[in-house]
Amino acid sequence: MTDSTRSDSTRSDSTQADPLERAVAPLRDDVRFLGALLGDTVREQAGEKIFDLVETARRTAFAVRRSQADRDEVVALFTDVSAREIIPVIRAFSLFALLANVAEDLHQERRRRIHTAAGESPPDGDLGSTWSRLDGADLAPDKLEAVRATARVSPVLTAHPTETRRRTVFEVTRRVHALMRRRDALRTGPQDPVVEAETAQIEVDIRQQVLTLWQTAIIRSERPRIEDEVLSGLQYHEATLLDVIPPLNAEIAERLGTGDRAVVRPGSWIGGDRDGNPYVTGDVVRFATERAAELVHRHYAEQLRKLERELSLSARVVPVPDELYELADSLPEVRDEITATREDVPFRRAVRVVRRRLAARSISSSSSPSGTSPAIGRDDDEPYRSPAEMLADLDTIDAALSACGSDLLREPRLRDLRWALRSFGFHLQALDMRQNSESHEEVLTELFALAGVSRDYSALDEDARVELLLRELSHDRPLLGPRAELSELAAKELGVMRAAAAAVDLLGPEVVPHYIVSMCGSVSDLLEPAVLLREVGLFSGDPEEPRSSVRLIPLLETIDDLAAGPGILDAALALPQFRALIRAQGDVLEVMLGYSDSNKDGGYLAANWALYQAERDLVDAADRAGVHLRYFHGRGGAVGRGGGNSYDAILAQPPGAVQGALRITEQGEVISAKYSEPHRARRNLEALVAATLEASLLDVEGLGDRAADAYEVMTELARLGREAYASLVHHDQGFIEYFTSSTPLSEIGELNIGSRPASRKQTSTVDDLRAIPWVLSWSQSRVMLPGWFGVGTALRRWIDGENGGLGEIGGEPESQASADERMATLRRLYGDWPFLRTTLSNMAQVMAKADMGLAGRYAELVPDGEVGRRIHGIISDEFDLTCEMLLAVTGYETLLDDNPALARSVRNRFPYLEPLNVLQVELLRRYRGGDEDPAVRTGIQLTMNGLATALRNSG
Repeated sequence: MTDSTRSDSTRSDSTQADPLERAVAPLRDDVRFLGALLGDTVREQAGEKIFDLVETARRTAFAVRRSQADRDEVVALFTDVSAREIIPVIRAFSLFALLANVAEDLHQERRRRIHTAAGESPPDGDLGSTWSRLDGADLAPDKLEAVRATARVSPVLTAHPTETRRRTVFEVTRRVHALMRRRDALRTGPQDPVVEAETAQIEVDIRQQVLTLWQTAIIRSERPRIEDEVLSGLQYHEATLLDVIPPLNAEIAERLGTGDRAVVRPGSWIGGDRDGNPYVTGDVVRFATERAAELVHRHYAEQLRKLERELSLSARVVPVPDELYELADSLPEVRDEITATREDVPFRRAVRVVRRRLAARSISSSSSPSGTSPAIGRDDDEPYRSPAEMLADLDTIDAALSACGSDLLREPRLRDLRWALRSFGFHLQALDMRQNSESHEEVLTELFALAGVSRDYSALDEDARVELLLRELSHDRPLLGPRAELSELAAKELGVMRAAAAAVDLLGPEVVPHYIVSMCGSVSDLLEPAVLLREVGLFSGDPEEPRSSVRLIPLLETIDDLAAGPGILDAALALPQFRALIRAQGDVLEVMLGYSDSNKDGGYLAANWALYQAERDLVDAADRAGVHLRYFHGRGGAVGRGGGNSYDAILAQPPGAVQGALRITEQGEVISAKYSEPHRARRNLEALVAATLEASLLDVEGLGDRAADAYEVMTELARLGREAYASLVHHDQGFIEYFTSSTPLSEIGELNIGSRPASRKQTSTVDDLRAIPWVLSWSQSRVMLPGWFGVGTALRRWIDGENGGLGEIGGEPESQASADERMATLRRLYGDWPFLRTTLSNMAQVMAKADMGLAGRYAELVPDGEVGRRIHGIISDEFDLTCEMLLAVTGYETLLDDNPALARSVRNRFPYLEPLNVLQVELLRRYRGGDEDPAVRTGIQLTMNGLATALRNSG
């Protein structure tokens, strides 16, 4: 970490002459600079012995990567080192990963500026590129108008066990980024003594931030509470989203013609998702909604305070419309606050009125920020009853500025404040509620029995359940009396519902607009939560006109659920009551697709194809019923959980699947990678919007009349991949022992990482294990199995003609097609079909982060050595085969030929991961061997966080 920092002037002539080297030279300089500062800090703070150990480990790891040393040499460095001495080594490599992320993100900004300055076309995923594509397309007016009417893009933040870094670490990292950006700007400009002095001071400031990072605990010492996770999620709003989303929505409205509708609307699961999380209660729902409301209230109050100071227009200088005077004088006491000598500033008085009415809302609201009582206003001021009321007053100010010839003063603050109200309301973000269908069944069985409606609801068949539920949903009579005694589960579920209803009363229906039913396998599963919503006043029963501001959303998770989904939709929409409910909700029906459990169920290839097929079939079901279908994609950060480039993933959806609207989860460490810094937040949001619009308005599938043949090929590949995956994961008797022993699965559940338990149930089966620890465990051990296993076998068997299909390839029956013809078919599909191209590209990215050599070290943790060696051999052989087949289909020479930025990142930073993996294996060995030193547990936790930070999409 102490590679000397070399200035541009000291680089070799060959480096200067090579365009690629010249392009990446600033990145290397930044990495060396930050690494040197960290190395100095380690030496000063931890001592020469630790510094030497870190440096020796670094040099040896690089030698291993260059095949100049054996991995055993890294292992030997730590065999006899105490856990307390190991911890600073782990912290050093973890912090380097954090600082390397800053350097890489800064380099992306730098290259983007350079390309823009050179007059190059905007890259894919940039809205500028999308506007050009749409302007050049012959769009049908009715299709464009439909997208304008339905356009909505909602990134939904969720909690994740690897995103547990403290707020201080988050803030310091942001400061380092800002300082490095300023340093970069100074280095590339003219040099003079003033600039050199400022540069020197910036470097001192960065050194201070690195010292702060070293002296701050990277992760919490105790298991985070859900309240901690709520606050962690809200920090991204405070850091970027409150400032980035409003101007983005303004641009979309202007270019797309959506009027005053905000297209980008954020959401969250943190505090409302209780599927498998027993710690979500009514108090947690109140905490989540109130803290979000407080944050957006503070933002509005601060922006209004600044706006009042800025709008110093004098009535003696500019003509002021009567409408503004009406607003300015609507609270008489404002004249007393703004003295007589300043009565000629009606715009300031008008803004003061808005400030006071907003403050009055805080005074009158039960969610008034603790200890932040407003500095202005009176208790009898009339509060705003809705965001629309406040927006109307701001619109009056905006129109008056325009009438005064002061259009320049409308932007950016007033414009952004008005769009903030449209984007965030008084609630900031939509909090989704989620619970699994088994819990609904258990609670309703109890409630129906108490009310005398059904002696044993759980014993009824599907038809009887649906009949009973529809009968209950035809009226508003509650099931429970005020003195009903409930079980702990039922009381808790209704407590959550009541807290949600209270939030809706206080903040409006947009605060809790969605109810997601996990493991939704039937119509009754979809209808059950409606009875609970009715019990708390969020559903109004009527046989012909049922109403609810909360959408019921089935979550289709496993491959079988995805296949059954269209049938569930057909059956539900055939029910007059349910169809009337959807009609009352604007004829919009939302379905959530689960990427994680479908992958865990059937493997990477089968899950991706099952999702594609389900989307096509669900669109058909919605079309038959005349409803607009909106998808909610439950994509995790890792490729095995739906991760990867969001822009490419959205464009890879089947035709008709996007339809102008998209909700998508943003999970774990990728939240920080995407949204912790304003420039990156804007880029990522633009990519979501750009892909949504292009997928809705342009033909992006590219198959034409060859679609049926392509689908048949993919169906066979998916079947073969699922068989290969199941042969190991579901049928091999040694697999469970291998998985639980060779990965840190049990430690994820034991070491206070995340508030949610690792399993839905107390079981050791793969089926009941939550998808996050499933994927996270494999990424920590560098196997990355969920993102690729089985694909190589599927491709090889299909090319060799072992699929037994009855379709045609190039006019010949599949059974008669040669291996060369089959390979040509796959290569053609890869070139023409975004779905296959994205699927294989994402797989290549995750495979590039795998390391079978390191995975072999984890395999040595399996108590039964024969099982460890055998299963690791199966995995390694499949990895090699998958690499071979992938390169053959794509025509590339390396896994990352299509992603040079990631290739550079892997090459430069992965040697620094080697010591983290080696140390994790060593500490796992000690921990499982009975070493009770608390430093061992802490060290394991730190390696998990460090590896997740370095890999960036590990879970």
